[in-house]
Amino acid sequence: MIRTVDSSPRVSAPVLAAYSYCETVTGQQARNFAYGIRLLPAPKRRAMSALYAFSRRVDDIGDGALADDVKAARLEDTRALLTRVRDGAVEEDDTDPVAVALTHAAETFPIPLGGLDELIDGVLLDVRGETYETWDDLKVYCRCVAGAIGRLSLGVFGTESGARGAERAPEYADTLGLALQLTNILRDVREDAETGRTYLPADDLAKFGCSAGFKGPRPPEGSDFAGLVHFEVRRARALFAEGYRLLPMLDRRSGACVAAMAGIYRRLLDRIERDPEAVLRGRVSLPGREKAYVAVRGLSGLDSRHVTRRTVRRRA
Repeated sequence: MIRTVDSSPRVSAPVLAAYSYCETVTGQQARNFAYGIRLLPAPKRRAMSALYAFSRRVDDIGDGALADDVKAARLEDTRALLTRVRDGAVEEDDTDPVAVALTHAAETFPIPLGGLDELIDGVLLDVRGETYETWDDLKVYCRCVAGAIGRLSLGVFGTESGARGAERAPEYADTLGLALQLTNILRDVREDAETGRTYLPADDLAKFGCSAGFKGPRPPEGSDFAGLVHFEVRRARALFAEGYRLLPMLDRRSGACVAAMAGIYRRLLDRIERDPEAVLRGRVSLPGREKAYVAVRGLSGLDSRHVTRRTVRRRA
């Protein structure tokens, strides 16, 4: 069983201030993520905000306008900061609020901080302009930048005592991260192309006549772009189905958080499937009222109960 920590010592004013900064960053820059974590009790919500704020810093370095060698150096500086966090060498009065908050979160919950090293490794792949020939190649990248986040989050959530199959919870959390990342890749296909990045596997692009890339509002001439999107949507749905096995292993509010975040992305996937070329015209998103509905559905436990019934039927 993965340990869950439900209580913690009184949090000092400097640490609370550091968490507040991280929650502000999360609320401003991660609206989908924020919809999920607002369903958590305060200690877990704060810890998840600290994880997000650190991850956002890493992503911002990779996505920024600096020269690649400068980006690589800054990413290694961030790795050095992570080492200080891991070693407990960040004091409460440190001037970096993200480091202060992450240190406290790691002392409160059994967070596998090595996942943040994996995130840095993944962003370094971006800096080097890595491309991916096959889905197996892309999975390595996705596990770094998203699967690792799933495993880090599980360190905060923990699993319920006596949950059947809990030893596989990290695997399911990782797979759910892959599902979210593949959805992101589909949603951002044109935006990424405009910055010179291609994530979809080269053999998939070739299969559907899309090797020329996506730099405009229309698919490449003579391509089967809809076929490509539907192929990747099926792959993402299979990952969601596997990753959702995590839900019954979590307490109600942690399960609601995961169901809300994953539910938002599943609905994005539905929209992309209905109108594949929409991703070439602009960013596909959900209105706030729909995100709120997904959050309420997650809190009700509908998704978790559905997964549990499906698993029971499969075993019968």
